[in-house]
Amino acid sequence: MPLWAEKGQFPLDGLSWLPRGLILAALGVLAALGQAPIDLWWMTLLALLLGFALIPCTGSARAFWHGWALGVGYFAVSLRWIVSPFLVHIEKDGWMAPFALILMAGGFALFWGAAAVATQRLTRWHWLGLPLALTLAEALRALILTGFPWALLGHALVPTPYAQLAAYGGPFLLTVLLAGVAAAIATRRLLIAGPAVVVTVAAWPLLMLPAAPDVAEDAPTVRLIQPNAPQEQKWDPVMSQVFFERMLDYTHADAAPDLVVWPESAIAMLLNYADDTLEQMSEAARGSPVIVGVNREENGLYYNSFVHLERGGQIAGFYDKQHLVPFGEYIPGGDLLHQVGIRGFGSSYGGGFTAGSGQRTLNIPGIGAIRPLICYEGIFAEEVGGTDVRPAAMILITNDAWFGKDAGPFQHLAQARLRAIEQGLPMVRVANTGVSAMIDAQGRIRGKIALNTAGYLDVALPPAAPPTVYSRFGDWPLLALLILAMTVLTWRTRQIKVDPVQTGA
Repeated sequence: MPLWAEKGQFPLDGLSWLPRGLILAALGVLAALGQAPIDLWWMTLLALLLGFALIPCTGSARAFWHGWALGVGYFAVSLRWIVSPFLVHIEKDGWMAPFALILMAGGFALFWGAAAVATQRLTRWHWLGLPLALTLAEALRALILTGFPWALLGHALVPTPYAQLAAYGGPFLLTVLLAGVAAAIATRRLLIAGPAVVVTVAAWPLLMLPAAPDVAEDAPTVRLIQPNAPQEQKWDPVMSQVFFERMLDYTHADAAPDLVVWPESAIAMLLNYADDTLEQMSEAARGSPVIVGVNREENGLYYNSFVHLERGGQIAGFYDKQHLVPFGEYIPGGDLLHQVGIRGFGSSYGGGFTAGSGQRTLNIPGIGAIRPLICYEGIFAEEVGGTDVRPAAMILITNDAWFGKDAGPFQHLAQARLRAIEQGLPMVRVANTGVSAMIDAQGRIRGKIALNTAGYLDVALPPAAPPTVYSRFGDWPLLALLILAMTVLTWRTRQIKVDPVQTGA
């Protein structure tokens, strides 16, 4: 049945296509207020409820336009930070900033438009079909063309007790629940909306976490180092030395911890030429192991690396970033162009980064096995697990200076909290400009250094929880269930259409 009324009446029918689209886009803007740092999750629910009620259930073109307009408003606000990298060197790159936001918002909104069309064409029960189709569309956005699972609808629930459900079904379980409740209430039918509201309200206290327990006295202490190096100064020869000495001072301060963690690309030189620098770092750490982000070169290829240093500045192990940022760390197809003689930044041999491979855990004395992650890798829930052994913790190093000073760093932090819940593992997150944080296995922040603040923080490493359902099986069981449900709705709809009793033939 249509979401708005049984006879299919549509309250915006008297308006032309532009005012209708603007109303839906405004609701998308309101839906985006649930994302960090604003965190008005209930606003996302309310805006989706109204938006779903206004999406027409007849006419594919009309359904696509309204779904797309809702998505444009949502992505334009939730991804507003995407302009920040182009403002670092504004005189050269600033002109691209508005185009980046327009293309991102308009492009990702296509998935929402497609979900509205699929609902209109395939299902009779739109209040069930729309949440399913929208969640599957978000899954496609997260997976195809290397994926971009940022600002998923379910991320609005990270500050709420419902985030704990991610341990069972990851971010797409949160997405389908949020969209499903909104669609159920939008039907205005008591038999559908009533149970949805009752179950949602009742689940809140059941999922609430108790106060975080004290960490064991013998738990290892980790020192988070945050130099607060603005991106426009990070590679300046004079300022990079200032930031390096600042990190050395933080590393040497107070009693030596069990582990020191520096952020991504903390050293302004290639690892190949950093022997003296690594030795200084090790001396400052007084024998404690050090994690540091640094670029390295091997056989003419460049890698964004996560390096484990032991006493004397010796490299005990390293991990090369495996999921690179398209158009930021490499140009898709760049290596193919190199083979035909077009050489430049886009290829691995032209200055772009090469994706790493191999095992995805490192063993840190006093800590155990850890899962290293570098920046962008932390947003891919399905790629964090699947390690050779279950780690004791995840350590994510990042340079969020690229993301600006508003939404980007806080949304990245929210996703780190979700990864901890999904895997049942603590997350050590160290960012160049912040927010650096220790996150426990239930997603609670145990200590943090504020954004755009230089400093260090010693914090005990919380214990790992038992393996979660999501850590064992990932996204595929839930996605398979959603596809099956959508298939059943489509099959049942077609049966009704051809049934002579139902059609009155």
